[in-house]
Amino acid sequence: MPTHKETRHLPYTPDQMFDLVADVQRYEEFLPWVSAIRVRSDSETEMVADMIVGFKGLRETFTSKVNKHRPDEIHVDYLDGPLKHLHNHWRFRPDGEGGVLVDFEVAFEFKNKLFEMIAGQMFDSALRKMIGAFETRAAALYGADESGSSKSSAQSAA
Repeated sequence: MPTHKETRHLPYTPDQMFDLVADVQRYEEFLPWVSAIRVRSDSETEMVADMIVGFKGLRETFTSKVNKHRPDEIHVDYLDGPLKHLHNHWRFRPDGEGGVLVDFEVAFEFKNKLFEMIAGQMFDSALRKMIGAFETRAAALYGADESGSSKSSAQSAA
């Protein structure tokens, strides 16, 4: 089962990064492969949403429950779609210097072994693109990091 854990040091506040990640309705504006979002329900602590993802002629709908614990954590529980399993967790920790440490973890398994094989081959590249899209969005919303870089530590397994 493909898994990935990573920590990024970014020049934003935990609240800013929490708001960006929790704003699922806007994912289609900046995340690659997301073609549509439908929010079924939303509150301060929980959201249920459908995400339509498309890549090279494949289109799938995922339904997830997003548990929000402002400003520290966002946890995504998979409800329905082409996966057997999805675990996605974001944690936002102040760095003590005005920035944030973002811990990101994702693990998934497709029901369809062909999708699993395709996803496994592109897993690292897709994650880099997705994480980069969140960083680019943060820079657009909150201003660019003066150094033009972020620090990260990552580990992946397919």
